[in-house]
Amino acid sequence: MTYGDRQSDGITARQAEIVAIVAEQGYTTLESLASRFSVSMQSVRRDIIQLDQMRLLQRFHGGAGPSDNTVRLGYQEKRSRSAEAKTRIASKAAEFVPDGATLFLDSGTTIEALAQQLRGRRTGLRIFTTCLATAMVVAGEPDIELHVIGGTSRGADGSLAGAGTVATLSTIRFDFAFIGFSGFDDDGAVMDYDLEKIAVKQAAMRRTNNAILLGDQSKYERHAIAQIAPPRAFAKLVSDAAPPDRLVEMFSASGLEIVIA
Repeated sequence: MTYGDRQSDGITARQAEIVAIVAEQGYTTLESLASRFSVSMQSVRRDIIQLDQMRLLQRFHGGAGPSDNTVRLGYQEKRSRSAEAKTRIASKAAEFVPDGATLFLDSGTTIEALAQQLRGRRTGLRIFTTCLATAMVVAGEPDIELHVIGGTSRGADGSLAGAGTVATLSTIRFDFAFIGFSGFDDDGAVMDYDLEKIAVKQAAMRRTNNAILLGDQSKYERHAIAQIAPPRAFAKLVSDAAPPDRLVEMFSASGLEIVIA
């Protein structure tokens, strides 16, 4: 089959491969796709427009990423994917939390794993979160004072965002903010997909001196849509494996401590 042939589901072989690339990488650019298939950027742009209309991916300026449906389906799988690694990361991150600390817990399955690790292991914690799934992990825990900051739901995990969410976060001081993310930019900056969720992360980070990244090694070679912040904005990165050398150099120069669980 050539790239111009139609498959039974109504897309070409090239379009099917584009969908597979987005599913694997999370985000890809028009330029990289044009180079991969040795076609013009206009050709891959037309492919992406059609795939976006079919809701097989989402069109962004300069590229494509997962569609809302893809993200929701992916979330149902994420809790079991790399579960052991996420538990190790969460357990190591929990070691940094003393009794009586005030925490911001972001959205994401690794953050949920951290919430699980904090149950029954610390006393007097005050946890603020913008994620309903994270909140449900610690809801009813007698030694945790839970605060769910309201907003508009932005994902399958019940992530909450919006101007009101950011405004509320801006009034609270956190001892630690545990931040989820989706990848790294070429300059080492931390990246994610949803601009409103990024605004929430940034608001929490402005209210702490200890912003800590949690993410497994699959994030090292991924890009996303937009930057959250440069490495120097974070105190630690907790992961299950060391980053590639290029990232290690950038992180070291920025003062970001790498913690391997």
